[in-house]
Amino acid sequence: MIPTSPLQLDLVTTIPPDEARAFVKQHHYSEVMPRITKVCLGAYTGGGERLLGVATLGYGTRPLHTIRKLFPSLGVEDYFELGKLCLSDELLRNSESWFLSKIVRHLKQNHPSVRLLFSWADGIVGKPGYVYQAANFYYGGYIWTEMYLDKNGNRCHVRSIQGHPDLPQSAGKFKTRNYEAVHALGYTKYFGLQFRYVYPLCSKQEWERLQIESTEAWARGGYPKTANCVWKVQTGRGSRADCVLPAGIRTKYSIKQHAR
Repeated sequence: MIPTSPLQLDLVTTIPPDEARAFVKQHHYSEVMPRITKVCLGAYTGGGERLLGVATLGYGTRPLHTIRKLFPSLGVEDYFELGKLCLSDELLRNSESWFLSKIVRHLKQNHPSVRLLFSWADGIVGKPGYVYQAANFYYGGYIWTEMYLDKNGNRCHVRSIQGHPDLPQSAGKFKTRNYEAVHALGYTKYFGLQFRYVYPLCSKQEWERLQIESTEAWARGGYPKTANCVWKVQTGRGSRADCVLPAGIRTKYSIKQHAR
């Protein structure tokens, strides 16, 4: 039963990956865990009595490429990517900002060589990153990304499409770019935005240097809003059209559904 008054977090500590995974599966809009997770943090109420929040820190699919594209002088050891930030709906509205502040403190105390905390906001599912904006992260623009939905609104990861057993050899090397092949499997490709955010953990002087070398402009302001989330749908080979966010998206990626 949900309490009549919101709960408040009071403790953050490391937790086992399996515990983090179970919490994310229950509470996050996308239960798919990041490819590489190095640190899992749990947020509790009652001094450790109840786990009501989880954050995972690590890397995405291309760790070095991600950071070097933005900050050419940095390497994988210089940053963490915030993979999941997941809290119970029972908590106070400002709990995300409180949790993020504790994550920053944890990194500064336990991982002093890490210079940046980086994250994406999934504009493609209508999330412009309000939690990062409230926590005073720097905004660094966006990229276009894609997702594949079946007729029931289930998302399928691009790597699953590439390895789908029913894709014909004629689909060629870039299978997910083959409209006819993907469409024949019952999937529709949608395009949307991912917004970049970063929180500097280094000194002010070091952050100023990194901003100068960065390939993107970073600012605390000019943040995207819900109205800035836009979408397109693939309508044929090499063609797409403006659309709205598809209704009823299920972000439980159908990765294992194609295994034989």
